[in-house]
Amino acid sequence: MKTTDNLLSNIKNDFPASIVVFLVALPLCLGVALASGAPLFSGLIAGMVGGIVVGTLSGSQLSVSGPAAGLTAIVLSAITSLGSYQLFLLAITIAGAIQLILGLLKAGAVANYIPSNVIKGMLAAIGIILILKQVPHALGYDKNAEGDLAFLQADQKNTFTEILATMGQLHLGATIIAAVSIGILLLWEKPMFKKFKLFPAPLAVVLMGIFLNYIFKINGGPLVLNDSHLVSIPVNNGLNDFIGQFSFPDFSGIANKQVYMIAITLAIVASLESLLSLEAVDKIDPEKRHSPTSRELTAQGIGNIVSGLIGGLPITSVIVRSSANVQSGAKTKLSAIIHGTLLLLSALFIPRLLNLIPLAALAAILIMTGYKLAKVKIFKDVFAAGWNQFIPFIITVIAIVFTDLLMGIGIGLTMSVFYILKNNLKNSYFFAKERYHIGEVIRIELSEEVSFLNKAALIVTLEKIPENSKVIIDATYSFYIDHDILEIINEFKNNKAPSRNIELNLLGFKDRYVQQNHVSFLSAPTEQTQSKLTPTEVLQILKDGNRRFVKSNSLYRSNSHLVHETAKAQYPHAVILSCIDSRTSAEVIFDQGLGDIFSVRIAGNVVNDDILGSMEFACKVAGSKLIVILGHTGCGAVKGACDHVKMGNLTTLLEKFKPALDAEITTMENRDSSNYVFVNNVTRLNVFTAMNKVKEASPILAEMLEKKQIGLVGGIYNIDSGEVTFYEEALLPKVEEKFTA
Repeated sequence: MKTTDNLLSNIKNDFPASIVVFLVALPLCLGVALASGAPLFSGLIAGMVGGIVVGTLSGSQLSVSGPAAGLTAIVLSAITSLGSYQLFLLAITIAGAIQLILGLLKAGAVANYIPSNVIKGMLAAIGIILILKQVPHALGYDKNAEGDLAFLQADQKNTFTEILATMGQLHLGATIIAAVSIGILLLWEKPMFKKFKLFPAPLAVVLMGIFLNYIFKINGGPLVLNDSHLVSIPVNNGLNDFIGQFSFPDFSGIANKQVYMIAITLAIVASLESLLSLEAVDKIDPEKRHSPTSRELTAQGIGNIVSGLIGGLPITSVIVRSSANVQSGAKTKLSAIIHGTLLLLSALFIPRLLNLIPLAALAAILIMTGYKLAKVKIFKDVFAAGWNQFIPFIITVIAIVFTDLLMGIGIGLTMSVFYILKNNLKNSYFFAKERYHIGEVIRIELSEEVSFLNKAALIVTLEKIPENSKVIIDATYSFYIDHDILEIINEFKNNKAPSRNIELNLLGFKDRYVQQNHVSFLSAPTEQTQSKLTPTEVLQILKDGNRRFVKSNSLYRSNSHLVHETAKAQYPHAVILSCIDSRTSAEVIFDQGLGDIFSVRIAGNVVNDDILGSMEFACKVAGSKLIVILGHTGCGAVKGACDHVKMGNLTTLLEKFKPALDAEITTMENRDSSNYVFVNNVTRLNVFTAMNKVKEASPILAEMLEKKQIGLVGGIYNIDSGEVTFYEEALLPKVEEKFTA
């Protein structure tokens, strides 16, 4: 009951859409049957079964199934070779059983491997083909059957020569009906016609077409459309006559090998067309739903079994009907089911009425459907995505237009795979030069999968690495590395790197590649690297690190490796005093790793005896080369000091800001936290007074500064931009001079 309620809740959208799909499907069912050399009624049977049976069983809400134009050549050849339509029905039934088995085996997953640019190309190509193929019908040239989407036609003409042939045989009456129909379709898009939502534009087009031809008949003359320009449904003389149009398989051919070969061919081709159509429909679904592909194969299989048992053509999901369904505002599968029901009822009760519909009116509907599938915006959007997307897309479009659906898709897939392989060759690893405390390091980060296809690119990259370099090859994110790639890396490690004095680290290789892990230099600070650094060089390392932080381009570090290498000793190159503010972690804003810096934190980055002791240890004992006093904008401790806050132990801490407050003599009014300029001045002065205290209160650090064994700088971290402004010791004026000028 719940499912029924869900379906019926969208009937105001689905019913009008079903009428549009019915009008689109009607001539296509007949055209496909005619092009296939099968009875005309077999196309209608396939349309009925595709709508009612497949529509009910399918997991797709918008896909519409029926006889497919892509199978016409196969069907025509099969009927001719078997010599019996009834034997061919047996092949359809067996093909349906094969599809059912494929669905149960979850073979529909193959659809997930079809690139989106190929699907978009298919949709655009179908749109172009619809326009080109319907132009002759719109102009009254109806010699070629509806539904033939292939470039080369059965009459030995092609899509373009058919249009050229039309120019000499225009039918003015059909042209007028097509022009008026397109006008109605365009007019119906205007806001003023939104209130006619339950009365779809294609239905108005059909009624107008019938009416115009009726006027032409009354007036007589060359404008009248004869039967060749109208829909042609087989007319029955009652229920018995209607039932007599159904036919049944010839099971006496059950042992015929040719029947099975045809069945396998039909099953494979029909399944591919259905999956391609399903993917395409999901792409244009406004609600972006994902249809279960294996369930679709099951539904298609059951549909073909039923169609074969009662005389219908093979069924697939059809993109032309499905796209018309989407564009008409359908919400659920009820639209497809109703469309199938309408085909059944119309063939039974009103075939004569339907045979009044001008093909030119239906051509106008299909031309507008094609236009919506192949809008210029679609081409622009894919082009904007880059050449790697656009070239497979446009080749798919061209290939389908100039061949047929399956061959065009095959060509598009081939081109898409080529670009995937090309990109894979480029993207098998990430190459970057990074500056560490030990100097420049070349890092090669392998991708998740590195196959033999990446062999040539990796060889070229390793060959181009300069002599005396330091290199990290990191496999942390790799799940699969081909044996050929491992051999190349081993050869580089054992022979080529040593011969060119290249120091190599191999990191992150999984257990099965454990023999690959190798370290010839350390990325963690060592006593040797620390001793070689000058205070100026350390300051530059911090500046570079902050620049990387601001650009979100942090150096890669293997934390597990750093933990292991720093376990026995540490040799940081700087000690940084900063605020406890959660936004001012020194390791983060300077892009430093484990073992790189000593980090001392206290509210307001003030200096006391404990902090001085920590700095003396960092510089005199542990060998750090630079002291940084780091304040920051918007500091809560500074604001509290500006407001003379009294609160528990915080009171004593805030008293340490008094020298900075006293030194700020430029602000005469509003000397509190509401004054942004005043707070910033005090923040800077607090950094300077802290620097002075380091020199005045620590003879050990003062002596090291005097001997230039260490450096002392101040800095302000901007919490809005992430940037640090440094105040270097050699450039600092005295505090008193700075704010009394």
